[in-house]
Amino acid sequence: MGSWGEGQRPKPDFRLEWLHVGKWLSPFFVTCAVYFLLWIPEDPPSWLGALVKCLPVLCLALYLRARGSPSLPRAALLCSAVGDACLIWPQAFFYGMAAFASAHLLYLWALGWAPLRPRLLLPVVLVCIPYSVILLLHLPPDLALPFSGYTLVLSLVLWRGLVRGPPASWGALFFTLSDSVLAWHMFVRPLPHGRLVVMTTYYAAQLLLALSAVPRSRHKSP
Repeated sequence: MGSWGEGQRPKPDFRLEWLHVGKWLSPFFVTCAVYFLLWIPEDPPSWLGALVKCLPVLCLALYLRARGSPSLPRAALLCSAVGDACLIWPQAFFYGMAAFASAHLLYLWALGWAPLRPRLLLPVVLVCIPYSVILLLHLPPDLALPFSGYTLVLSLVLWRGLVRGPPASWGALFFTLSDSVLAWHMFVRPLPHGRLVVMTTYYAAQLLLALSAVPRSRHKSP
């Protein structure tokens, strides 16, 4: 007979669970600190800069693998890392956008379509469409179509994240905020500390989306 009586189950120790999570996530926080200490966006493009920028996201991918998470969020993080590297070089902007669009499609697939809850789509539409129209007025003509497709995919991820609830909802919101600030900073008007806001919200978004993909602990009676 086990140490638990018949029909009893051990209560989850959330403190131990969060200590375990913190141990696995420590490489992510350390690499984020290195990125912000070196402040890569202010340096000329380099492979070292690309590596430092990608490391936090790659750490999250390894964390999900260690926790036995599904493959879709891990693949989304790897696509994001490719996008991070591409965006170091301005001439690789299209490749970076394609990589992040692929990441969003994978996140969208992982978040799923049930329950549908179409009412949550309304606030997304009311915010994203006017903002996108304003940005389109400032974009080069060759970027209009790719930008519209990317915005559509990101809006769907935001919708499905809101349906999923925390932490996925916060992750989708931060990702949308990060991309919105980046687009405004690049194509409309440079913002004070714009890059800092972009990268802070971006890493927060990836962390929250990764946490939403971690399987919940299961406690079985002996």
